[in-house]
Amino acid sequence: MVDILHQVGVVAALDDVYRAVATPEGVAGWWSVDTTGKSEVGGRLAVRFGDDPGFDLDILELDPAGRVRWRVIDGPAEWVGTEINWRLEQRGEFTVVQFRHGGWREPTELMHQCSTKWATFLLSLKALMETGHGRPAPDDVQISDGH
Repeated sequence: MVDILHQVGVVAALDDVYRAVATPEGVAGWWSVDTTGKSEVGGRLAVRFGDDPGFDLDILELDPAGRVRWRVIDGPAEWVGTEINWRLEQRGEFTVVQFRHGGWREPTELMHQCSTKWATFLLSLKALMETGHGRPAPDDVQISDGH
C-alpha cells in the first residue's frame, strides 16, 4: 500500500480549519462547490465535479481537537477503499494540516495526478482560511487533461 502525504501551515484557528474539513459547507469552500452530506460519524459526503461522478465518502471520525477521517466508498476504482485522514495541530498563529490519502494499492498514473491535485486543493484550503476565498472546483487549478 502507498499513501499521498502533504502538510501545510494555515494562519487560522484550529476550530476554523476543522470546520472547513469536517462539514459539507466547509469542503465546498475549497474542494468542490458541489459537496453535500451530513457532518456526523456514520454520515456520508458526496463530492461532485460537474459531469464527473466524483466521490462518496463515509465519515469515520470527527474530533474537534483536530482529526477527521473519511473512507472512499464510491468513485474511481483506485480510490474505493482508500482513506483520507486530516490531523490538525495549533502551533502559535498557525494550524498545521497533515493530510494523508492512504491505502492505494500501487502508485499508478492516477495516484500521481491525484497527489498533485490534492496539493492544489490544500492550497485552496489555505487560501480560504487566510483570505476568505478558496479555489474549489469548478474554479480549481487545472494540471492536465481537463482536471
